[in-house]
Amino acid sequence: MTKLRLGVNIDHVATIRNARGGAFPDPVRAAKLAAAAGADGITAHLREDRRHISDTDIERLTRELDLPLNLEMAATSEMLAIALRHRPHAACIVPEKREERTTEGGIDTLAMRDRLAPLVRALRENGTRVSLFVEPDPRHLDAARALGAPVVELHTGAYCDSRGAERLRHLQAIREAAAYGAELGLEVHAGHGLSYETVGPVAAIPEVSELNIGHFLIGEAIFVGLQAAIGHMRQLMDDARSGARA
Repeated sequence: MTKLRLGVNIDHVATIRNARGGAFPDPVRAAKLAAAAGADGITAHLREDRRHISDTDIERLTRELDLPLNLEMAATSEMLAIALRHRPHAACIVPEKREERTTEGGIDTLAMRDRLAPLVRALRENGTRVSLFVEPDPRHLDAARALGAPVVELHTGAYCDSRGAERLRHLQAIREAAAYGAELGLEVHAGHGLSYETVGPVAAIPEVSELNIGHFLIGEAIFVGLQAAIGHMRQLMDDARSGARA
């Protein structure tokens, strides 16, 4: 079983910066601290309304960061042009609505097939690894494969937001989707809403190769510091994966 990678999303460092204006706190500095704490990659979502990460942040991250950059992006011509220009290591195509506080679910790969196909093709031809942020539903995994996306990121929000039997039901859906995605030859990632409490069962899924976590880590960093928060998350992930091997 390969090591489970941790991608740290730094969006909400930029949210805090933008609430006051100015240059601090600096999300690029956060990315470098994340690297020192054991992150394997950095995720940043350049939204249409630029509510947190800015164009300058993306320019600096591609120039200054040693870790792979995963650019989360909407399926728009503007974001495609930015991704083609900066050539991040990875691009994760996500749904985006102006009025949402955060990404509310997976992208509809079935309804958006005609819009997604040229984006996936252009990004891959430009040397960027493409992933689609999807619900843990076999139909979306089939569509991702048909679109030529080599990676899917399973939306874990419903699992994290539920409790008891409902949480177990959502976890089982994630497990089954991860296994099915691997059977299709897809690389399977997972993320959204993961915390110290919820990360273990997802980290233990052997087909999942990467977790992307952000909001919880930035919030926890207020109390213990970013490196300590990431270090503890990294340890929980490693422990869960080791337990799955045992």
